[in-house]
Amino acid sequence: MCLLVSILFLGPRAGIVVYWLGWPAAWNEAFSHFLVPLIGFIAFPWTILMWVLVAPGGVDGWDYLWLALAIAIDVASLASQGGAGRSRLATTSASTAAG
Repeated sequence: MCLLVSILFLGPRAGIVVYWLGWPAAWNEAFSHFLVPLIGFIAFPWTILMWVLVAPGGVDGWDYLWLALAIAIDVASLASQGGAGRSRLATTSASTAAG
């Protein structure tokens, strides 16, 4: 478990790969097919990682809080990427028009 926490400092996708290679039974128990984890790896890595941690024992009680926190982190990450792209585009357009 300490290794997993250490790998998370590299990012959630690195944590997903290490956790998938190290404990494939947890992934098989959490997901019935490969499509949902693949989409999650691309778009919602924190949510997929948290789901694998809480789903094998059944989702109840505090597990919903952890899942909501992971969803909030993923949504904030996606929203900040869109804002960064818009500001970069505006900066490029302004410098092109001025120069």
